[in-house]
Order: sequence, then structure tokens, then C-alpha cells
Amino acid sequence: MKRNVVYPVVLLLLVIIFSLGYCQQQRHSRKILTENQRLWNENRDLRKSLQQAGAIDDQIASHQAVQQRTAGQFIERRAYYRRNWKQFIAVSADDYKTGFLGGIKNLHILVRNQTEYAIDNVVVTVEYLRNNNEVFKTEQYTISNIPEKSVRSIAASNSRKGSKVNVKLESITSQAMNFCYAVSKPVLAGNPDPYECVPSSHQ
Repeated sequence: MKRNVVYPVVLLLLVIIFSLGYCQQQRHSRKILTENQRLWNENRDLRKSLQQAGAIDDQIASHQAVQQRTAGQFIERRAYYRRNWKQFIAVSADDYKTGFLGGIKNLHILVRNQTEYAIDNVVVTVEYLRNNNEVFKTEQYTISNIPEKSVRSIAASNSRKGSKVNVKLESITSQAMNFCYAVSKPVLAGNPDPYECVPSSHQ
């Protein structure tokens, strides 16, 4: 009789023990799965961050390359204008009035700057001429702050004598273009960029 009672009790205890072990194992398995999921999410986020960082690096590298190309074009463009300045910079006298017996009125000196850089100063000499082209008076003028792609004029003196004028360019200065021209400035033979104010290291 006792054996009939003991076996069921032992069996019940074994079932309870196995059930508890199984539940504990299930909890441990869920914990491991949760931890694995967390690690997978962190790895996914890390991969996204690395991809974004790589894209940013590519953008920075591309931007730097553009800046370098632009800087190179900037230097070459300035040198081009310096070497070919006569095609882009000119001085002249506008339409002025002459008297019946001579004399000059309403004279203006024009400076045309067709470069892409501002000019700081242009110095010109104005010769007042008689009918026989004899110079009887000269005056010098400075025209300042001529913007890029523009024309600037200043009024010159009237004259009681003379029938025409001759405008001579004396000097041009442009810091933006690194350009310093002067009639009196010697030009060295073989120098491809003789009017560069400050010689560049690349040349």
C-alpha cells in the first residue's frame, strides 16, 4: 500500500522538478534571444552610422577637390588677364566740344575694365593739342575704384586753346588681379608674366 502511494508522489516531484527546470531554461533562452536581438540592432545602427560617415567623407573629399580646382582656375584666370590686359583694359576721351576758334569743353576720361576683377587705380596723362598736333598743355589724372566689367569716367579740365586731346595710359594697379603695370616699369626678356605685382610661387 505504501509503495502505491510513494510512486505517485515521487513521479509528481519529478514532474515538478522537470517543469521548474524547463521554465528556467525557457527564461534563460528568452534572455539570450533578447540579448542577441539587442546586439543585432546595435550592429545594424553601427553599420548605418559608418555608411553615413563614409558618405560625409566622400562629400568632404569632393568639396575639397572642387575648391582646389577653383583655386587653380582663379590663379590661371588672373594670369590670363595680366598677360592679355590690352584686350580688356582701355582709356579714352569721350565726345568733347571744341570752340569755333579753338578750345575744349566737357572733356571726360573713360576707363573700360572688361576683366573679372576690380581695378584700384589708373593713371593717365592728357595732352591738349593745337591744330598742328603741337602739345601746349598736359595734365595727369587718377581714376580710382573701377569695378569689374564696368566703365568709369572723370571730368577733365577745359582749355581755352586746342582742337583735340591725346590720352596716354601711365599705370594700372589691381590688387585683386595682382596686376601692376607702368610705362616706366622695365619688362625683363623671357618673363611670361611681367606685370605680376607679387611673383607667385608656382611660376
